Amino acid sequence: MFSFFKKKSPPATPAASADAAPAAVPASAQAPVASPSSARASDGLIGSALVTPISLELAVKAAAQAPERQRWLAKLTSGLRKTGSSISAVFGGTQIDDALYEDLETALLMADTGVKATAYLLAEVKRRVKESGVSNPVAVRNILADALAQLLKPLEKPLVIGQYKPTVIMVAGVNGAGKTTSIGKLTRHLANEGATVLLAAADTFRAAAREQLSVWADRNTVEIISQEGGDPAAVSFDAVSAGKARGKDVVLVDTAGRLPTQLHLMEELKRIKRVVQKADATAPHEILLVIDGNTGQNALSQVKSFDEALQLTGLIVTKLDGTAKGGVLAAIALWARERQEASPALRPVPVYFIGVGEQLDDLETFNAREFAQALLA
Repeated sequence: MFSFFKKKSPPATPAASADAAPAAVPASAQAPVASPSSARASDGLIGSALVTPISLELAVKAAAQAPERQRWLAKLTSGLRKTGSSISAVFGGTQIDDALYEDLETALLMADTGVKATAYLLAEVKRRVKESGVSNPVAVRNILADALAQLLKPLEKPLVIGQYKPTVIMVAGVNGAGKTTSIGKLTRHLANEGATVLLAAADTFRAAAREQLSVWADRNTVEIISQEGGDPAAVSFDAVSAGKARGKDVVLVDTAGRLPTQLHLMEELKRIKRVVQKADATAPHEILLVIDGNTGQNALSQVKSFDEALQLTGLIVTKLDGTAKGGVLAAIALWARERQEASPALRPVPVYFIGVGEQLDDLETFNAREFAQALLA
């Protein structure tokens, strides 16, 4: 429905695969369409309704060349510079030998890639080096970047908005991961694309959480459903019901931050999901987990635990700046691949967005190759 996100076909029509449309593209990077209000029918837009989907292939090419995307990539590269410089230093020698591979193993482990993903990437790099016959260590860096991009590729998928009205998005995450801030940034993206958004302040567990979300609602000029000391599931139910009655495009439900070991709170998350389904049998349409890119392998543990409890549909990775390491995405990608190989019916949990700062525009769509290049810059 909105140009920032991939359009979802009506239920009767099969949705396009992730391979056919590898990445969502921000409206700022799509050069024929500046905004819903300025779009022409010939651009495929009438008002805010997408009548004919824009060519995502052309949109992705436009995104790669857009100044806004280039600024974003520069910020991402800067955020991952500490990790990138540590890995790149491995390739400063004159020959490819066991010492290089040992140093590379250490650098990947220090980047929070994890033991299994590090072993996988090393084996893949050695195989490709042998097959290609390269002798320059710099070429090994390029091989690693390509292997990492291919490993991450299944995590690359656009967030779909438009099949359901409202599209109900439930957002979870541990305290401190940037969950509420990410909701505010996502709300800005949606509102900028002409989507009408309703926020649900269902985080009644944390002090001042309701007030924090209210600030984001004011900044983005969107409505919010909240109750002082209210039951989280009841607030969620009221918000979905209100979203349907008011014709909202999206309902974003902010849930209480919690650790996976807090079993009673994890049960509360499950109850919120069940109650939301009573308000709309098809909801929630998306269940997103916000993870802190600085937490390393703990982030992978969180993904596993929250997915087991809620069946996650996507991730938002935050704080990929400063001391961020970022290699945990490789560990998540390998876990997702192994899980799908064991149970083909299961699909990877995609990374919809990554964040590199506190500003409203510091949240962008995830692109595997861009991330691999930034991590190894």
